[in-house]
Amino acid sequence: MSTISKQALSEYFWGAFGQAPTLSVQAPGRVNLIGEHTDYNHGFVLPTAINYYTYIAVSPRDDRKLAVVAHNFHGQRVMIDLDRPMQPDAATSWSNYVRGVVQELQKKGYRLAGGNFLIAGDVPAGAGLSSSASLEVALVRALTELSQEVIEPIQAALIGQAAENNFVGCNCGIMDQLISVRGEENSALLIDCLDLSTRTVPIPHDWEILIVHSGVQRGLVESEYNRRRAQCETAAAFFGQKSLRNVPLDELLAAQGKLDELSFRRARHVLTENQRTLQAADALSAGDMSLLARVMAESHISMRNDFNITTPAIDCLVDILTRAAAGARAGVRMTGGGFGGCVVAIAPSDLVSQLRQAVEQQYQATTGCVPTLISAKAARGAFSL
Repeated sequence: MSTISKQALSEYFWGAFGQAPTLSVQAPGRVNLIGEHTDYNHGFVLPTAINYYTYIAVSPRDDRKLAVVAHNFHGQRVMIDLDRPMQPDAATSWSNYVRGVVQELQKKGYRLAGGNFLIAGDVPAGAGLSSSASLEVALVRALTELSQEVIEPIQAALIGQAAENNFVGCNCGIMDQLISVRGEENSALLIDCLDLSTRTVPIPHDWEILIVHSGVQRGLVESEYNRRRAQCETAAAFFGQKSLRNVPLDELLAAQGKLDELSFRRARHVLTENQRTLQAADALSAGDMSLLARVMAESHISMRNDFNITTPAIDCLVDILTRAAAGARAGVRMTGGGFGGCVVAIAPSDLVSQLRQAVEQQYQATTGCVPTLISAKAARGAFSL
């Protein structure tokens, strides 16, 4: 749950700038229930915003500069001139998200004002819970509100994605930013990443979400994420398409042996994952745990065997949770871009303590990795405090 109050954020700001903030915003992280590496293939995803946030407190300045302090990075401070071209700063890599968002807003014609910014957050970093998208969305909201500019939610999400693609260097899809702006309490959101349409999918009131960090840190920019996207584009091009969304599954299966094996497996994951995501949305809406558990299990197997993005520790964690749930009583899978990070479980409330106990008793003893158990609730999207 959120650990930073509005009062605490104001106190951090006073400590950094010696004055009170004039506005504060927050944007949530997310957990993806199913639909992995489908967003940049214009497919379907089923995330939920979670009650862990990036917070930004702001006050105006008289000049054309942004003074930005990162509370979570020992109070590191940068000064960004709005009238100079944005350049990456390797010494303060977190500030590149600020620079990227500024650059993309200015490209779109937003007239930004100078200000003092204090950034703090409690979204676990490197866990696959979209701390970066949460930061980007919070920055878009803070910068536009300070500048008295109006921006629509989908445009805010697209600005955040563009900042990560074009400046930070991670070729991510739109899911993380869109759920951060459009999340709803007690619900997941089925997103069609082709046209950005959404459908609210209520989560049964007696089900809970448990996220378990594997203790294996991950980093999208440095990982194989961009490589996977390129492999998917290669597979789509084989069929004369720009996106795998336009390739029917039966056409892909008929091409096995003609398309190179690696591209075939990457595409098979994406196309079958789209089908599983639609099934999962219907199962969640109907409270059908048996179906949800099955398609989430199939999703994990596909990520492991066809997309090759799980790790031995992650696979072990999924096995422990699945056994503890006695099979079809909980949905369990790796979540996020892969190569470490988290596993998500969704289960009836009366089963969650059993799942937690199984992880605490077995996981570290088996893998040597230290887990972090994170209880999460579906939360609303970005808003002003």
